[in-house]
Amino acid sequence: QLQLVESGGGLVQPGESLRLSCAASGFSMDDHDIAWFRQVPGKERDWVSCISGLGGPAKYSQSVKGQFTISRDNANNTVHLLVNNLKPEDTAVYYCAAAAYKSIFCSRTEKSYNYWGQGTQVTVSP
Repeated sequence: QLQLVESGGGLVQPGESLRLSCAASGFSMDDHDIAWFRQVPGKERDWVSCISGLGGPAKYSQSVKGQFTISRDNANNTVHLLVNNLKPEDTAVYYCAAAAYKSIFCSRTEKSYNYWGQGTQVTVSP
């Protein structure tokens, strides 16, 4: 059974950092495009970042470019999202998602991703 489990969220102060992790079971993550999304209650889920399964460029939304870094840890079948210099507006539930394929250019759209984790809460507050 394919499963994604996020971890690493928490309550932090502005300016601090977190490393979010997305661990997979039932499949090898390096054979898939992987993305991170985030959602604030009452709003749509927004794409944050993605990483290609074929070594193409990682992508970031304009709002997090230079602040977040996505990376693969193939030995542990995990994808990380390093979130630096957190701001209150980064508060959200962060979800990882896997596509059913790998490509050179990963997608920014939800419908491209077939498998989702349960999310991890990130709260940034003074």
